[in-house]
Amino acid sequence: MLHSQTHLRSRPIQAGHLRAFEAVARHLNFRVAAEEMALTQSAVSRQIQALEDEVGVSLFLRHTRAVELTAAGMQLLQAVAQALPRIDSAVRQIRQSAGRRHVAVTTFASFASMWLIPRLEAFQRENPDIDIRIDASDTAFDLDVADIDIAVRYALPARMSPGARRLFGESVTPMVSPWLLKGGPALKKPEDVLGFTLIEAGDAYTPHLEWLTWRRWLDTNGLEQAQPKRWLSFNYAYQMVQAALSGQGIVLARPPLVAESLARGDLVEVFAGGHFPAARLHSPMAYWLLVSPRSAARPEVRAFADWLAAQAVATREVTGEAGDPDEINDLD
Repeated sequence: MLHSQTHLRSRPIQAGHLRAFEAVARHLNFRVAAEEMALTQSAVSRQIQALEDEVGVSLFLRHTRAVELTAAGMQLLQAVAQALPRIDSAVRQIRQSAGRRHVAVTTFASFASMWLIPRLEAFQRENPDIDIRIDASDTAFDLDVADIDIAVRYALPARMSPGARRLFGESVTPMVSPWLLKGGPALKKPEDVLGFTLIEAGDAYTPHLEWLTWRRWLDTNGLEQAQPKRWLSFNYAYQMVQAALSGQGIVLARPPLVAESLARGDLVEVFAGGHFPAARLHSPMAYWLLVSPRSAARPEVRAFADWLAAQAVATREVTGEAGDPDEINDLD
């Protein structure tokens, strides 16, 4: 008997009972949960009892007119409330993509919002039968096992594996809305930026992002210890650029991520023309394209990867970056 109880407590519980548990826990009412699930109240009650038998403790306190979660029930609900929506989402994606061509792409949020999404409509117009799923996350997925076809990553060349393709490099340089220039002090030499609000990333002073800082730019241009009119910091690059577009100050921007704004004239590079060589500071980081080995042979994945590479060429032209010298390997 002891062996039987130990085995019962250690085996995985039946997943079918979890939906009944989640519904009852959400409504704290067996009747309402039964109506939602299109079951009888007694059927829901039996599922909850079977689940409690499997778990080994009571999950609800049953009163005459109400029920409430026990401490164990609350602990289980935290896990179930996260797991069931994820399962449902995965099933929806599987059903939607069944029989359809699709490409799953992962990249970080700023790149997705500032570079990829504004260009994506052009790809979809040319390839209406290919569905695109974008996971904008800082999580680095293992492409050998994850359900991801393409990743765009931001890293040093030494951290990229063979097969990675360099899209473009990176630099930072002061940029501003042209209409702010009309109403503000002149911007003819580096010290003139001190008369404006300087916009930068709030986390830029962490060691691996220090090259992004206004402090480094000011020091490089002989303005050690200098302070601007005021500072304005944001969590994300797209927030910084939006503030500059609305005329709130000068942003130390990354040309590849604002190439469209530069091309349209919504932003201008303050010290363009090479009069101050240190006005544009180059970074050791770059943007890389990786294709999952499991997906590389699929035509739709190849098409999207080739399209990304072509868009990168256009970006390099706008930002004045020459060639593709840091390519580790082609996709072939």
